[in-house]
Amino acid sequence: MENNQAKSTPELLYLLSGEPADLAQAARSFRPADVAEALVQLPPESAAKVLTALPFDLAVQVVDEPELSHRRADVMRRMEPVPACDLVEAMSADQRADLFRELPDADRARLLKHLAPETQAALHTLLRYEPETAGGIMTTEFVSVPTTWTVEQTLRHISEVGGAKETVYAIYVTDPASGVLARVVSLRQLMVTDRALPVSAVGDERPPLTVSPATDREEVARIISKYNLLALPVVDEHRRVLGIVTVDDVIDALVREVTEDVQKFGGMEALDEPYPQMSFGRMVRKRAVWLCALFLSEMLTATAMQRFQDEISKAVVLAMFIPLVMSSGGNSGSQATSLIIRSLALREIRLKDWWRIAVRELPTGLTLGAILGVIGVVRIELWQSLGIFDYGPHHLLVALTVGVALVGIVGFGSLAGSMLPFLLKRLGFDPASASAPFVATLVDVTGLVIYFSVAFVVLRGTLL
Repeated sequence: MENNQAKSTPELLYLLSGEPADLAQAARSFRPADVAEALVQLPPESAAKVLTALPFDLAVQVVDEPELSHRRADVMRRMEPVPACDLVEAMSADQRADLFRELPDADRARLLKHLAPETQAALHTLLRYEPETAGGIMTTEFVSVPTTWTVEQTLRHISEVGGAKETVYAIYVTDPASGVLARVVSLRQLMVTDRALPVSAVGDERPPLTVSPATDREEVARIISKYNLLALPVVDEHRRVLGIVTVDDVIDALVREVTEDVQKFGGMEALDEPYPQMSFGRMVRKRAVWLCALFLSEMLTATAMQRFQDEISKAVVLAMFIPLVMSSGGNSGSQATSLIIRSLALREIRLKDWWRIAVRELPTGLTLGAILGVIGVVRIELWQSLGIFDYGPHHLLVALTVGVALVGIVGFGSLAGSMLPFLLKRLGFDPASASAPFVATLVDVTGLVIYFSVAFVVLRGTLL
């Protein structure tokens, strides 16, 4: 009786490291995801030997598992060309292209010459496109039939070739002369329709939704989500189908995209491999660049404080509230940046909407600043009245300085944080680069200027 219990990683590692004959016998109870997770913990050379020893059908499923995706190239390049190419031939076209993008040139050339000519041609087609585009994540494995066929012919064709295609949920009906996409028919529609009808009479008569190969993968994801599609055809300038992007490919792409954005939000360069597998040197390089940039920009804060050292020496009490006002401005800027970056990614707003966002964020920031300002004033006066701390005879003016400064600083932080993603996108950079630490650094410098400018006006003739 087949064991339906998922095997633990230590148990799998023990079995995978055993004799090939024992491994083949035990493999019937293995789940591909569990095997992939276990292989990640083996050295690439050992993982290559295990993958070769696995039953072929299981090995094909294992190399397609996301858990192994970041180690797949290291493992495959250590396999002998023939077994490696057998696996490559059995992989889906988009996964095959991802693998070859990760392989060094020498290993790519070594494996290419062992592949079938049609596989080589498909690979060359997919590798022409950037991995962040529809062309880079599409698969060339789809079912296409001419408009002249009947439903019966189409269903018979699906039964013959469907096993070799990544998906048969959608069938692409094309003009037999020009190859232009005429309509998209679902398998369900074919199953419930009179089989004598021409396939061109089935389904929606509206022009099918399509994207070009250069369409960004986030836009592809938005279309698939908006229209609840399982797949989206990618067409050339003549509307001939080049491939399709399936919903699972979009999910994988978006997971990578979101991971990159989260890492950039944290003020570092996006990692191109999982954290546990990142070497010490590469980890330092990925993080050091942004840390150095932020450190150098924070020097502007020190410069600004030097500019106001006379004011600080005359009114030492002002120095107590510098961390308060600076952090408030940075926090408000980070909030605005995160909201705008996400809205840009979801196409909720566009570059031309920058003025609407500015008009919205400025009063929002001023209101939030007023709320924090009131809290700051109440806190200072409460501490003064309770005798917790003596802010001096001009404590009301000090409280007023902090309150008014918070209005200006939080208002500026919200405005700057919302506009910076628009500026970076206009300049051709990833808006996620407007990370929270970067915005906080920008607002720190301007916050000091605003704070001491307000102090100079309010406290002039008293403490200053």
